[in-house]
Amino acid sequence: MTGIAVKGLTKSWGATTAVEDVSFTVEPGTFSVLLGPSGCGKSTILRLISGLESASSGSIEIGGKDVTARPPAERDLAMVFQSYALFPHLSVAENILFGLKVRKATKQDQSARLARVADLLGLSGLLERRPSQLSGGQQQRVALGRAIIAEKPVCLMDEPLSNLDAKLRHEMRVEIRALQRKLGMTMVYVTHDQAEAMGMADRIILLKDGRIEQDASPLETYSRPATSFAGRFIGTPPMNILALSWESGGVRIRDTGPALLNGLPQQDLALGVRPEDIAIDSAGPHRAEVESIEYLGADTLVDCRIGSERLTVRARNAEGIGPGSGIGLSWPRTAIHLFDAATGMRRDDLLIGAEG
Repeated sequence: MTGIAVKGLTKSWGATTAVEDVSFTVEPGTFSVLLGPSGCGKSTILRLISGLESASSGSIEIGGKDVTARPPAERDLAMVFQSYALFPHLSVAENILFGLKVRKATKQDQSARLARVADLLGLSGLLERRPSQLSGGQQQRVALGRAIIAEKPVCLMDEPLSNLDAKLRHEMRVEIRALQRKLGMTMVYVTHDQAEAMGMADRIILLKDGRIEQDASPLETYSRPATSFAGRFIGTPPMNILALSWESGGVRIRDTGPALLNGLPQQDLALGVRPEDIAIDSAGPHRAEVESIEYLGADTLVDCRIGSERLTVRARNAEGIGPGSGIGLSWPRTAIHLFDAATGMRRDDLLIGAEG
């Protein structure tokens, strides 16, 4: 199996820097996701790894070999793009086999590989069809087949499911992850969808403005976000980030409420608390006014205001609560995340000596 090492990678076009000093490692046989909002540099990084773009500085190693200056054909990898890019005049079988034919693989080798891939992807009964006769999910399987038939140890995927509806996206997520595990491929997958990242990845590399915000497992990214940006980007609905005010060694939610923590130094901090960690509690110390309610079936999202700060509660039961209602809220100390208000960086060190 083959791993990837990216070291100090930077890509600039004139005065514009799309990727700045990015370093990370993808262990052999693992599934890593480059996640972030539009324009954060994730697709540029994938294109740099593939060789479709050249790096301004830094290095890329694949399988322990420096490939920074090598063309795509010499990097021993396959790539699946956002658009299926299927040839409309060719059959499914011809689309899948196109790369092998270009490389002049033998007829026997082509037939054997096609049979394996078609069986793996459930395409055996569709090999004679044209792309126009396929559904979106079937076309995506053909694009996957064309990539994996080359039997490369590394596969790069650039938002391959963005053209599918929600149900198909879920089904294809499951199929791609199962396929990666079965084949033991090293996979790097780009998406802006945090649900895709959380559901598929061994490791999430979260990007913002061309830099890495956090590089961690899905569990760690969710439970211990390195920055307030990471906290809000991961989780549905996103983490509440509330401004805090300092008074006599204690901090409280700005403009209201009892002290949350005592014994803290005087500095600008923000509180992070996830909607699912907040309880609607008549005896709760934090008094809030309900602004709106969104019923989702199993859960209800209750948007509230505490003083000048807004927050969302994910509640199992919100009967009898409506806009304008006054409610009490509570959350355990273990649910508190502290961030530096200026830098957004996590400040676990301040929680160690704090009381409350």
